[in-house]
Amino acid sequence: MRLKEKTAIITGATSGIGKATALRFAEEGASLVITGRRAELGKAVEADCRQRGAHCVFVQADHTKESDCRKVVETALTEFGRVDILFNNAGIVMKGMADTTPEDVWNDTIAINITAVWRMSSLVIPQMKKQGGGVIVNNGSDWSVVAGRNAFPYVMSKGAVGMMTKAMALDYARENIRVNAICPGDTLVDRWLEKGYFEYSDPVTLGQAIQESSAYIPMGRFGKPEEIANAVLFLASDESSFVTGHLLLADGGNTAQ
Repeated sequence: MRLKEKTAIITGATSGIGKATALRFAEEGASLVITGRRAELGKAVEADCRQRGAHCVFVQADHTKESDCRKVVETALTEFGRVDILFNNAGIVMKGMADTTPEDVWNDTIAINITAVWRMSSLVIPQMKKQGGGVIVNNGSDWSVVAGRNAFPYVMSKGAVGMMTKAMALDYARENIRVNAICPGDTLVDRWLEKGYFEYSDPVTLGQAIQESSAYIPMGRFGKPEEIANAVLFLASDESSFVTGHLLLADGGNTAQ
């Protein structure tokens, strides 16, 4: 029960890393506000969290909209009266190079991967100051610290998340607000199975991707959402009480090469 009596907001919690983290937090005693665009999936995760004994509320939200971000934070304060943890997980993956990235893809990537992280953080920080502290965990990427090919908009956005994390950590360290980032490598999340995921990349099947991972990831496989969730739990809990401004790589050794 490492998160007992703590309230956490998890954005983009309807699948993948967000869902796995919500379930892990529920098992550790947190009260939860989870978000996502897909109501049916969100309600299912809400029910799963409640089965684990957590008080959980799903809020359908598009984090590119300022009004939806405010609604999420207001719900947390109305339901629980505080915000101890914010996991800025919502994000999109778009492929392409500088000269092949359409402007709408560029704008969408900035809106959800960068602006939403800033906006949600800016909304919870005043409450965290008031209550004497809190924790923000941003979802970065191993491409927050190294670049990759044919992923220009995504790499750009995750590099920005890394620097946002460090800047906020310095600004609020004396306020007892810790800010860190989890930086996953390739993780076998639900969206790999969704039609259209590779719209901006070369065609590839899930089977091919899994096979190819053994060639470039030192551990020879993709990560599991549950493995990333465990790392998020560490950053969100008091076990990391002297850790701030850190980009925690969980990438199977990919960036060690």
